[in-house]
Amino acid sequence: MTTTTAARNSYAGTLALAALAPLAWGSTYAVTTEFLPPDRPLFTALLRALPAGLVLLAITRVLPRGIWVGRAAALGVLNIGAFFPLLFLAAYRLPGGVAGVLGAVAPMFALAFATVVLAEKPNGRKVIAGLIGVFGVALVVLRANAQLDTVGVIAGLAGAASMAMGTVLTQRWGRPEGVGPLAITGWQLTVGGLFIAPLAFLIEGAPPALDGRAVGGYLYLGVIGTALAYFLWFRAIAEVSATSVAFLGLLSPVSAAVIGWIALGQALSPVQVLGLGIALGGTLLGQMVAKPRIAPAVVVPRVPVEAR
Repeated sequence: MTTTTAARNSYAGTLALAALAPLAWGSTYAVTTEFLPPDRPLFTALLRALPAGLVLLAITRVLPRGIWVGRAAALGVLNIGAFFPLLFLAAYRLPGGVAGVLGAVAPMFALAFATVVLAEKPNGRKVIAGLIGVFGVALVVLRANAQLDTVGVIAGLAGAASMAMGTVLTQRWGRPEGVGPLAITGWQLTVGGLFIAPLAFLIEGAPPALDGRAVGGYLYLGVIGTALAYFLWFRAIAEVSATSVAFLGLLSPVSAAVIGWIALGQALSPVQVLGLGIALGGTLLGQMVAKPRIAPAVVVPRVPVEAR
């Protein structure tokens, strides 16, 4: 197997694992509506992030030092602390799936941020892929009675921009030497959870009583939908193109629609099925135009026969 082929296979494998993250995030709606207390989005965000982050810190036993104290704080707020509340605010203020469409704009933000932060040249085909993805998601989640709310729209766009910037900066800064993606994930989840905690208690008050179903739902969101999902997400960003990873986010609303159809008995119209196919096409196109990072070949100078 050549070096190029091996690199491409590794690249594809990393993206395939990273795709499990948005697929897991797509289950959040079903778990929230079926297992968790109603009207507690910030409390749910808090329990998703902080316990998982603390557990990962206990496992890795590595804390950020030096410049990484500030970097971990910035990434934790962008990827978790600000993103979660903005996402929930948009979902509550925007009926009809508009929030899902705004979230699908994240790859476009990532392309713009990568141009400035990573000095990546704009790629026309990726822009087209992003527009195709947004269109496909719109067909899946939008309803005829969808209404716009200024605060909700701003929150939805800000949330998408926050996650996109966090994704790009995660690649720009990489990881400290000797620190693995599990530790980086723990730092960000802990910072994000600590950022959300005062908001949750100030806005929603004391925590609600939890039954066995709620505990199970929170465990699933914390372990599968957060700790494992973000580990795979951050791991991929460190190894492949951040913009390619961002395009995988289009799979989240697709996953939510499919889970709603299978688990909740929600019907899918022909237009929604078409939208699923278009969104998947945009996701794939966003990966196909990417080039794997291949380490440069080591050139060994030839030694003249006389010198041997």
